[in-house]
Amino acid sequence: MVELDPIDAAIVRELQDDARLANNVLAARVGIAPSTCHGRVRALFERGVIRGAHAEVDQASIGRPLQAMISVRLRPHARGELSAFAQTMAALPEVLNVYFLAGADDFLIHVATAGSEELREFVLDHLSGTRDVAMTETSLIFEHLRGRPAEQASVRRPSPA
Repeated sequence: MVELDPIDAAIVRELQDDARLANNVLAARVGIAPSTCHGRVRALFERGVIRGAHAEVDQASIGRPLQAMISVRLRPHARGELSAFAQTMAALPEVLNVYFLAGADDFLIHVATAGSEELREFVLDHLSGTRDVAMTETSLIFEHLRGRPAEQASVRRPSPA
């Protein structure tokens, strides 16, 4: 776990809310000079605290209004192929996210498709129709609300003098 000082924690919070903030706006919001802010953001990337900035795309607006979460359990003989399976799934155009799980299921795969027929074809062609997959369970997503990330618990506070 990486310790963040209060300034770095504030930068992370601001960028979680809006990753498109201009550097000078971000600097003003956290109370530091733009050059300092730029260096801190770069350091947060280098330390792996910030891994990227992504556009949140309305899937319906690009012709993929049906989203689902698919639980996947692999067969025992395929346990050595977990990473390869995850990489294969992540490379498919319908797949938005792949989650590797603890528990009865091995993966949760978030997909977006044009409709129920495309979803059915995805499950048949890439999951239940393959020899390594033992079981799938598909749950349709009616609505998605993004939560606010919890405040960073690892903020380093200055010691009282």
